[in-house]
Amino acid sequence: MYGLLSRSLGRGLLRAAGRRCWGCSARPLPGRVGGLELDAVVSPHRVVPRGRGPGLLPLLAALAWFSRPAAQEEEEEQPGAGGAATEDAADEAEAEIIQLLKRAKLSIMKDEPEEAELILHDALRLAYQSDNKKAITYTYDLMANLAFIRGQLENAEQLFKATMSYLLGGGMKQEDNAIIEISLKLASVYAAQNRQEFALAGYEFCISTLEEKIEREEELSEDIMSVEEKANTHLLLGMCLDACARYLLFSKQSSQAQRMYERALQISQEIQGERHPQTIVLMSDLATTLDAQGHFDEAYIYMQRASDLAREINHPELHMVLSNLAAILIHRERYTQAKEIYQEALKQAELKKDEVSVQHIREELAELSRKNQSYMCHGTGEFWVRRQKQSTWKSVLVLYHWM
Repeated sequence: MYGLLSRSLGRGLLRAAGRRCWGCSARPLPGRVGGLELDAVVSPHRVVPRGRGPGLLPLLAALAWFSRPAAQEEEEEQPGAGGAATEDAADEAEAEIIQLLKRAKLSIMKDEPEEAELILHDALRLAYQSDNKKAITYTYDLMANLAFIRGQLENAEQLFKATMSYLLGGGMKQEDNAIIEISLKLASVYAAQNRQEFALAGYEFCISTLEEKIEREEELSEDIMSVEEKANTHLLLGMCLDACARYLLFSKQSSQAQRMYERALQISQEIQGERHPQTIVLMSDLATTLDAQGHFDEAYIYMQRASDLAREINHPELHMVLSNLAAILIHRERYTQAKEIYQEALKQAELKKDEVSVQHIREELAELSRKNQSYMCHGTGEFWVRRQKQSTWKSVLVLYHWM
């Protein structure tokens, strides 16, 4: 989306809304998953409606409400001093839009989605009144993100499509990173709706388009395309591979998910380094995928490395990485060590005030305790048993900021 914004508006909007990348914290709840008419996508991150209240206004109604008044059109046609006044008014409107977007972001952070929605509608109305097409497009995108977060999947789908329509109508090519990013979000909407055919088609469109684009970009010199621009395209491919892998893992296609995770991890390591938070998350997710296939020793190697790195950098999802490590240790029948790791994870989860993870870890510890009382592990005198269910999907699924 960034290339489409004017320089001043782009800087302001990015400050207001936060730079989108491979990483806002989001975890799936057990048993819940989130799913282009090839138009557009989100990966199956946790889809938990946050708050209630009126849904987003239907798209056509919004367009009717935000039509520009005729007086403004006449004013824009006046030359000279009138033109300068119009330009000043546009600058003022742009500044007000940026402030509204900052307020909307703050409301989202405070878990006040209804307030954020109202503010975004104000921003959209002002963007239409000032005929700021870039602001219109960007605000639609934020509204779509908010709708998805709230579990309003149909609204999110329509708003993402509206955003894409504005971009394509403005001359943007289908292979542009902004189009691919929205297509990825749409695919994830379909994944969340369990529309498997559309979800997989969306992921495939994103991945194949980026692979072809990267192949062409490799031949371009730096004076035509910078190293940073090329890296951004690679990172977007990594994000698409990551999202598709999560959906495949949920769909119990573990071997295919493994290949996707391996490619995404390689991209993150090469461009962002081994100690980057996203790289650590991908190590954990790859380990979880290997664990789901019964490759416990290989899974342990990746997860142990991920946990070591997560401790070193004080990763925000350290407690989840440790919880994943403990689960793999149980599958390797190293129960005493698993209990110690779970206890460490519990302390970290309590510090982060992650109530969902706290509850889950406590349940795992209780299960270990019950089995200690019921089953004898031969030769040690301890009562343990391997968990009957091979692997519940507890990977650190985080929508990370790749860019």
